[in-house]
Amino acid sequence: MKASFFSTLILLLSMASQAQNQKTIDSLKLLLQKHQAEDSLRVDILTHLHENIMFSKPEEAKKYALEELRISEKIKMPFGIAKGNMHLADYYMNKNVSDSAVFYYNRAKEIFIKINHSRGVVFVNYSLAGIMQSQGNYDESVGLLNENLDLIDKNETNEIAKIKFSAGSFHSLAAIYMAKGDYKLALINATKALDMLNEVNDVTRAADTNKLLGDLESLQENYNESYNYYLNAINVYKEQNDVFYLADTYNAIGRVLILLNQLDEAESYQKQSVDLSRKNQDNATLAAALRDYGDILINQNQLDQASLVLKESKSIAEKEDIKLSIINVQKSLAKISLKRKQYTTAINQLTNGLEIAEEIGTMPHIQELLEMQSEVYQKLNLNKEGLISLQQSKKINDSLFNIKKSQQFEELSIIYETERKETALKMQEDEIKTLNVQAENDKLTKKLYGIGMFSFLTIAGLLYFGFKQRIKKNKIEREKQEEIYKKEIEYKKKELASQTLHLVQKSTFIQELKENLEKIKKSPELFKVEFRRLVLLLKKESAEDKDWEIFKSYFSEVHNNFDQKIKSIAQDISEKEIRLASFLRMNLTTKEIASMLNVLPDSVLKSKYRLKKKLGLEKGQDLNEYLNAL
Repeated sequence: MKASFFSTLILLLSMASQAQNQKTIDSLKLLLQKHQAEDSLRVDILTHLHENIMFSKPEEAKKYALEELRISEKIKMPFGIAKGNMHLADYYMNKNVSDSAVFYYNRAKEIFIKINHSRGVVFVNYSLAGIMQSQGNYDESVGLLNENLDLIDKNETNEIAKIKFSAGSFHSLAAIYMAKGDYKLALINATKALDMLNEVNDVTRAADTNKLLGDLESLQENYNESYNYYLNAINVYKEQNDVFYLADTYNAIGRVLILLNQLDEAESYQKQSVDLSRKNQDNATLAAALRDYGDILINQNQLDQASLVLKESKSIAEKEDIKLSIINVQKSLAKISLKRKQYTTAINQLTNGLEIAEEIGTMPHIQELLEMQSEVYQKLNLNKEGLISLQQSKKINDSLFNIKKSQQFEELSIIYETERKETALKMQEDEIKTLNVQAENDKLTKKLYGIGMFSFLTIAGLLYFGFKQRIKKNKIEREKQEEIYKKEIEYKKKELASQTLHLVQKSTFIQELKENLEKIKKSPELFKVEFRRLVLLLKKESAEDKDWEIFKSYFSEVHNNFDQKIKSIAQDISEKEIRLASFLRMNLTTKEIASMLNVLPDSVLKSKYRLKKKLGLEKGQDLNEYLNAL
């Protein structure tokens, strides 16, 4: 939770120490001992202490928040009461107890509104928006952040502060759209935030937005771009000695390097993340870093050491109740059990992970765990159970695929509507200008009517010129409108190509499954043999050569003989490799391609590597960019 939205709140809390400076904490504790009077000064000291240790020592921070609230209520200090409630909410949010966090945030917000403290309302809205985001209530979250933008615009008089607060809202909006899967809208808001922060030279917050952009590019599998954004953030955090966020970013860049298959460099970053997290007592980042380090060790086949590291990660995640980390660790532990052929243990680990994933409703994790579970059941010759798990996995995967396509269509619709409205507005402005010119010409005609034929001819010439200009302008506007329609038609063609393959796959699969079920129905004695054929059918590639040729015909129309271009570059390229290249040209992710081809994501990654090698690309060249340029 902290990495997705809570960092935005922290970067805006002006009194919070970014580096968790122990000397500052010791000084504040000493000052608290000396100043025993229950007054506003003691409240301020308690506030600073809470904000400095709220992550590293949450239980101690809670005690300071309760004391801050008690004294503020005793001396009737509304601002202190509001902050005390807000700090208690911070504690519960950090512990993932959302209901209690929302209760205390709303109490704080009521008081901030009552005393007309707009900044306090803004801070609370950031946190509430984060909670709504984590619960999937994206519209409510966006509403709170838009409320912040209105408050900042109306009440903030300091221009630099206004830019910084607005940038914080755009940063948070980007995080919400990223969680929703609207990557284009996320990119628009994140870029806007980064531009604003660069304008006021706020390097620290700009680093946080670079980190967010790194996460965004990583989710879209643009790993090289993601790596560069993370590196920008790391350089700033090092200069600022911001070890808290440095540890988190080390962990993020390590994950990207794993996906880029640069395991030695990834291991170095993950070790640094582990060391810093231990030093900072940041258990959330420590649990994630240990888990990712464990995955590296699994890839290096160091299973005993990986098991120890992952068990430590699991222990920390269970203690802090970080459910996503627990799910990911169970999946990694199941990988070890699978390598050791301890299939029953692997099933238990995956089942435990599924229970937690279903509890919090994280569908992508459920899909991955079911897919792994199906693989393990087949190893145990439990084909019926394997079939059920695989069917459930594919059902969820199809649902996620349709949601993503729907989101992509929504994004394109928003962009198209925006462009259409801008075009209509431009046409209205041009029409007004034309009418104004015409009115001026009419006025001039009346004044010069009595001058004679020469004047008449002059005016007629002006009117003719104006008429030609209007025809020319209308032609330009008509061409613009036609271009918009062409773009819309082009988009629909691309959607048709994408859906064609999807329908062909399902049709072929259902037909073949139906035929096998008919055989079983007619000859029950053939059940065992035909059941094995059903299992093999599920593994089989969904679209045969004929289906592939149908898809190629659609795809070739939309993408200008893409297969011929590929063959001219690599004459020995196979049909399967052309198929993979076509999917990549359609910007499908590795998981989507794996689902469509009924193979594991690792197989797709290996195929991408072989395709890249066959096309003669260098190590640093991006395969997707190369295919999109053809």
